[in-house]
Amino acid sequence: MVEHIDEVTIRPATTDDAAAIAGVHVRSWQEAYAGIVPDEHLRALDVDERAGRWAEHLAQGPTDHVRTFVAESAGRLLGFASYGPSRDEDARRGEREIYSIYLDPGTWGHGVARDLIRTVLAEAGEHTPMSLWVLSDNTRARHFYRRHGFSPDGVERLETLGGADLLEVRYRRG
Repeated sequence: MVEHIDEVTIRPATTDDAAAIAGVHVRSWQEAYAGIVPDEHLRALDVDERAGRWAEHLAQGPTDHVRTFVAESAGRLLGFASYGPSRDEDARRGEREIYSIYLDPGTWGHGVARDLIRTVLAEAGEHTPMSLWVLSDNTRARHFYRRHGFSPDGVERLETLGGADLLEVRYRRG
């Protein structure tokens, strides 16, 4: 658990960040989705496999306007956010989608996610329509997105994770 976080820097991710992003990604999933996603699936998450996927993704650079930012403090990666063009069939012209925002669980509640989402919104443009998908049972994330101007738009879908069908809710802003 992180008790104090020094100054946080938000910067574009590089391939050198792949392993640290993967570690945060897995730890965040295991903590945030405990009791939502089947435990067996969460235990099976592989940091090395995910690091390989992140390295490939980041090596492509910001293609198709996909951007990934990392938050770090004192040389330690605390979290990341990724966004790009909306992947939804009914997306509005120019709509962007936040694909992910994940933090190392020890940093929750310290303003790091706020800094990341503000960076994404500023980079995309304050008036750019944005969407994202969140598991309906992830009340912490839903509350966070509402505080940042997102609201459910009534569209839902089932996502199968670890053999369980989980309800996702789409949130939009702008």
